Amino acid sequence: MNVLCVLSHPRRQSLTGAVLDGFAAGLAEAGHRGEIADLHAERFDPVLWPADEPDWNDGNKRYSESVRREMARVERNDAVALVFPVWWWSMPAMLKGWIDRVWNNGWAYGDRNLKGKRGIALGVAGAGQKSYVKREYDRAMEIQIRIGIFQFCGIEDAGLHVFYDSFGDRGVTDAIVAEARRLGRSFG
Repeated sequence: MNVLCVLSHPRRQSLTGAVLDGFAAGLAEAGHRGEIADLHAERFDPVLWPADEPDWNDGNKRYSESVRREMARVERNDAVALVFPVWWWSMPAMLKGWIDRVWNNGWAYGDRNLKGKRGIALGVAGAGQKSYVKREYDRAMEIQIRIGIFQFCGIEDAGLHVFYDSFGDRGVTDAIVAEARRLGRSFG
């Protein structure tokens, strides 16, 4: 299986970057291939300009060249893994902008969709799980990402995994990376 691993963090050497590396290593151990899309390093423009705005009257709209390149990356992979820090109980604007621009009408939803692909979102959260459960942030993220993005676009086999307490000591962060690796091995 080929997996497009989309990283959204301004620092590649962050814990989020280590989670990506752990997940990709697990994929490789299971015999799968991970293609890395580092949105910040690639300077992806997350702003939705008119050229990439959904056209509800034209499911065959031809989007900008940069968006078509991103669509091709998704198309040549069997699955998509979104790897990001949890900011304000959601994904960073860079990743949301990638979805806004690329996962567009007539390609990811509408006349055509991403049915048959798999998806996973790996969020790295600083706060503990208790605060997410208490305020239902975990449920909000589940609805927004797994249901509102993946399933809306036809990806039924989709999951969300949040790594909590990421501001912990080295033992905690090592355990987070080890869990990401395990998820990569079991994803296939």
